[in-house]
Amino acid sequence: MSDTADVVIIGGGVVGASVAYHLAERGCANVVVLEREAEQGRGSTGRATGGVRAQFSTPVNIRMSLYSIRFFASFREATGHDCGYLPAGYLFLAADDAQLDWLRSARERQRAEGLTNVEILDASEVARRVPVIRADDISGGSFCQTDGFIDPLAVMRGFTSRAGERGARVWRGAEVTGIDVEGGRVRRVRTTRGEVATRAVVNAAGAWAAGVARLAGVEIPVAPLRRQIVCVRPARALPRGTPMVIDLSDGFHFRAVVREGVWQPEVLLAWPDPSEREGFSTDLDPAFAEKILRRAPLRAPAFAGAEVVPGLSRAGLYEMTPDRHAIICEAREARGLFLANGFSGHGVMHSPATGRAVSDLILDGRTTAFDLAPLHLDRFAAGGLIEETSLL
Repeated sequence: MSDTADVVIIGGGVVGASVAYHLAERGCANVVVLEREAEQGRGSTGRATGGVRAQFSTPVNIRMSLYSIRFFASFREATGHDCGYLPAGYLFLAADDAQLDWLRSARERQRAEGLTNVEILDASEVARRVPVIRADDISGGSFCQTDGFIDPLAVMRGFTSRAGERGARVWRGAEVTGIDVEGGRVRRVRTTRGEVATRAVVNAAGAWAAGVARLAGVEIPVAPLRRQIVCVRPARALPRGTPMVIDLSDGFHFRAVVREGVWQPEVLLAWPDPSEREGFSTDLDPAFAEKILRRAPLRAPAFAGAEVVPGLSRAGLYEMTPDRHAIICEAREARGLFLANGFSGHGVMHSPATGRAVSDLILDGRTTAFDLAPLHLDRFAAGGLIEETSLL
């Protein structure tokens, strides 16, 4: 089978779906989304924690979050679908005064970018707001009410559905086997289902992005890193409204499971295990479960003896870059190849902003929504890496 499209998007997860939606909303509806699986969402999107926050420490991440959170808040109006946005908040815990000072400094940077509702809390206020945690060994924390939760698969489906109504097509079971570049510009994409002639290709392949870029002769520093989530059912459910809680001392964090607006008895436990190495494995390691089950009661005693829920425990892949920031730009070596990669765990939460930015680059050659200069691929060769210290 052969076809022609104005834009071909490689990757049918939440980022690719957002790009398709934003293009279609601007009238560019001759779009083909290539999904190698039989259905969308089997990659990182369907395995994500589903958190969304603006409490970052770099301007570009803060601004992309602010745009995305506003979009999630009006998602039904924009797409006709519900994304499950629930502003339960994020609460960062500072183990000592130095970490609390860092949170204060981050709040000033956040205010400068337009995020004005971050609160600095002392330990007693932290304990009052989240009584399930141990707070006698912390100095305080920071809280932002508009941070919260979304349903990643619902976001992806909402974007895809509205784009489809506008004319975008999804090829499922279509693995990309080649990207033809002629005269320094992309010309067609070859897949196991046939080929599509085009002058614009979006690499939204998540953890597999480096291999896709290489098909066009472009090297990008994106590597897969497993992140694991253990779901437990404690003796008592978390109170409704409990925020995402993050311990800055080691990155351990937890949140309640919320399904269609209803708080469930289960809790998701996550922790960036420093022993994890790059690779494509998405197997849940029993040794990790043991580690986090020992770690969790130290911060929240209510989790002691909690029952593990295997069906909701999972492992997914982050797409990591050396500076833990995304790559959003047009590739210089292959014009017409647009990169939307390397989100380092923030792809779902930044998907609306990414869709807007990439669609603008394709249709206008630039975007006025964000300053994308810090996210250009060139920064790695030039040594212009960005430091983001607020990572999970």
